[in-house]
Amino acid sequence: MAAANIVSVTEFKSLTLKGRGKVRDIYDLGDQLLIVATDRISAFDVVMPNPIPDKGRILTQLSKFWFDMTKGVVSNHVISMEVKDFPEACRPYEEILKDRSMFVVKTEVLPIECVVRGYLSGSGWEEYKKAGEVCGISLPKGLLESSKLEEPIFTPATKAEMGLHDENIPFEKVGEIIGKDLAKRLKSVSLAIYKKARDIAEQKGILIADTKMEFGIKDGKLILIDELLTPDSSRFWPTNGYRPGGSQKSFDKQFLRDYLLSIRWDKSPPAPQLPDEIVQKTRQKYLEAYERIVGKPLL
Repeated sequence: MAAANIVSVTEFKSLTLKGRGKVRDIYDLGDQLLIVATDRISAFDVVMPNPIPDKGRILTQLSKFWFDMTKGVVSNHVISMEVKDFPEACRPYEEILKDRSMFVVKTEVLPIECVVRGYLSGSGWEEYKKAGEVCGISLPKGLLESSKLEEPIFTPATKAEMGLHDENIPFEKVGEIIGKDLAKRLKSVSLAIYKKARDIAEQKGILIADTKMEFGIKDGKLILIDELLTPDSSRFWPTNGYRPGGSQKSFDKQFLRDYLLSIRWDKSPPAPQLPDEIVQKTRQKYLEAYERIVGKPLL
């Protein structure tokens, strides 16, 4: 592939910056938004000082693949990912925007993280160990870490402020926050997307252990927004070598988390500088996830 390129932060003076997330810079274009995926990476809700080369391109192009695959399930916010289709004001920044940006409709963002789990890992595993349930959903006794669940489960969370952790909530709470009918729709759509993606990924040698989705409302219609089924928002495990009973090899940022735990970082800002070896291995894991799923190299 072409030499890696790095975009840590964008400063588009002729555009109105709406906000910066842990990874994305968002510009306000009236009824639309320009979302730029930088190469920033976060772990334990803290942004690392080192970017991961090409990460923003990988996230954007993988999201594009999944948005295309799931548009029969629910509409998404993408107008175009080709800079030639963007408003004229974006054209001066074409070199930076290429392959790492989305021109999207602006929606009323729902304050719910829509998490679907097909395997027991992460905060789901921690909850299960304490109470035998996840988000109020009782699970069979005797499950191990990384066990496959009989059926995927919808385990929503509230969206936390920057620097805080999302909080898992029972499904009933979602109904109290956004209304019962919309809560049911969120659940059914989230599960349908997960199941479709799970089946596609398994054919490519990847297990999607869990994933997080976001939705908005536009003209009364539910719209899938943000990113979709990337190594930032999902746990990807290789099917080869999967064994319940512990953590799994992964194509996501669990590798980075494991490194940070190994050096006993206290998970508080500022984050430590990452060794080049950790940066490059993280990049390779993201790249491999992309190439396996999409079936071609990142150009």
